[in-house]
Amino acid sequence: MNNRHYDVIIVGGGVMGCAIAYYLRKFDSQIKVALIEKDPTYSRASTTLSDGNTRIQFNIRENIAMSQYGLDVLATFAQEMAVDGEMPDVAFRQQGNLFLIDEASREESEQGLALQQTLGCQVEWLTPAEIQQIYPLYNLAGCVGGTLGRQDGTMSPLAVLLAYKQKAIALGTQFIQAEVVGLYREGNRLTGVQLANSERLDAPVIVNAAGPWAAHLAEMAQVILPVQPVKRQVTVFDTPARPQTILPALFFPSGLYLIHEGDGHFMAGKSLPDDPVTLDDFTWERTHFEEHLWPELVATIPLFDRLKITGGWAGLYEVNSFDGNAILGEWPELGGFFLANGFSGHGFQQCHAVGRFLAELILGRPPVLDLSIFSPRRILENQPVFESQRKII
Repeated sequence: MNNRHYDVIIVGGGVMGCAIAYYLRKFDSQIKVALIEKDPTYSRASTTLSDGNTRIQFNIRENIAMSQYGLDVLATFAQEMAVDGEMPDVAFRQQGNLFLIDEASREESEQGLALQQTLGCQVEWLTPAEIQQIYPLYNLAGCVGGTLGRQDGTMSPLAVLLAYKQKAIALGTQFIQAEVVGLYREGNRLTGVQLANSERLDAPVIVNAAGPWAAHLAEMAQVILPVQPVKRQVTVFDTPARPQTILPALFFPSGLYLIHEGDGHFMAGKSLPDDPVTLDDFTWERTHFEEHLWPELVATIPLFDRLKITGGWAGLYEVNSFDGNAILGEWPELGGFFLANGFSGHGFQQCHAVGRFLAELILGRPPVLDLSIFSPRRILENQPVFESQRKII
């Protein structure tokens, strides 16, 4: 069997892999790109199991810049991703994200807000009285203020993924349904991948966009990545509340978040220290919500003592246990092995900027955003880049 040859092979066909493929073909219509995905139904993909939120409220300049770039992309996304006249609708709803601030998080939040405003972000500080006006359900327990990003919001992760996928294919990317079971290397360079059917595909550039499976793929090249697949759960419920408008998504200092879907419908989630590290457990457990989230919700929104759970789901975070931030770029000790990993729960919103940045690195183009702070070299040099002293949401 003759090996198939490509210029770039991307392992992982979620939103990150599809965005990288799109930008590669957009910038160079001659480059041969293969996008490999083992499950085109995306039933266990982190993209489709995401809550679809995007926010500009970060404390690192580069994370803020990625969110700003994402908002710019979304403004013309339907037109840019049109295929044969069909424009995607990602249902972007900018209801805002409201971060609640307690005394312990005040100083860091004020510093983050100052940086965001310096960079031109539409984020403002709210007093407890102003929060009460915007979010009358919340009883302000322990709250000293809040930061509201009015451009933040939620959208359909599946719609964004399929838009990038279909556009990348329309531009000439080859989408391959297969599982990668091995990586080939010669000396200090990767040269190709082995598929489960024993076929070999050759390329001088292999991109790890495997999400929660990133460390497993890296191990095939004797690279140890500090990325763990961690189960997280989202619960959906109905409440007696009937707000007149869609309320901002609410983010608590503890890491709990609450997203209003309209009428009395809400969904909530929270990462816990003992969440399972797994690649196989996708079971949603209502007891997770009842025992760990519901008491906190009732303590701050008393009306939620009479909520009715209607469902939920479980998905996987790709948690960077080193510093919680993205790992972007070529692994210093292995030529041709490019990483887009370790997003720790905020990868979906960064796909636009990361897709472009990885494509620019691979093609040797000057990057529109300098994201070198997230280079994998920092792992080898033990130089972590922390986003927040608090829990990343």
